Amino acid sequence: MSADDEQFVDTESPDADDLSEEFDDHDSDLDGGIVPDDYDELDDDSTDDDDESDDDESDEDEADEDDDSDDEDGSDDEDDYDDYEDATEEDIDFCVALYREDGVAVVTELAPQLANDLDELVEQLRRLPGDAGALGVVSIAGQFFVLCRVRGRMVQVLLSDSLSANDWPIARDVVDYLGIEVPDPDDDSEALGDFDMLTDQGVSEFDMEQIASDLEEDSDQLARQIIDLMKFSGPFERAVN
Repeated sequence: MSADDEQFVDTESPDADDLSEEFDDHDSDLDGGIVPDDYDELDDDSTDDDDESDDDESDEDEADEDDDSDDEDGSDDEDDYDDYEDATEEDIDFCVALYREDGVAVVTELAPQLANDLDELVEQLRRLPGDAGALGVVSIAGQFFVLCRVRGRMVQVLLSDSLSANDWPIARDVVDYLGIEVPDPDDDSEALGDFDMLTDQGVSEFDMEQIASDLEEDSDQLARQIIDLMKFSGPFERAVN
């Protein structure tokens, strides 16, 4: 070989082992410890997503259980009311509204269906132009009476016989409105509600309790005593007759 050819020969050319080590070092530099960390983060994110998914499913299950429970409660209430029969026109002694308009006593006979539904009775009384609200008086079969006074958004109720809530819809409505459990049929009867609801109309709390708690007299006669104390007797008799 000539001297000129030797100039183009690399006397320090790396061998195959050196090249292999160099490539290994290069791969290690590319990893740099970053890829494993990234995998860890991905694993953590995946775990978090799984946890959130489990939590969401748990919340949905609880919500479904609550809805089912509410549906069952509502169904039970409806089933309870299905056991009641509305008072017929023959059962209803009277269903009237009392109020004063410009100081004049007015008594209006109400539709029979209002003697079976407290909510509808309240809505009808709210429409009347009473100076101090309006009073609904309902007597059923001589067994019990209901008073309902409505003044704007204020509603006061009284039921003369708690046990009637086992048999008659409007009595059950009053008990529910007062937030009281329907009494056991074997319990003693008692009057329930706002005994002071007519103190400004001439009926003291004491008189109201005495009249409402009288178990010997028929309910229509007891209601007439209250109407008389309010000085509505004349208009009342004209309305019911």
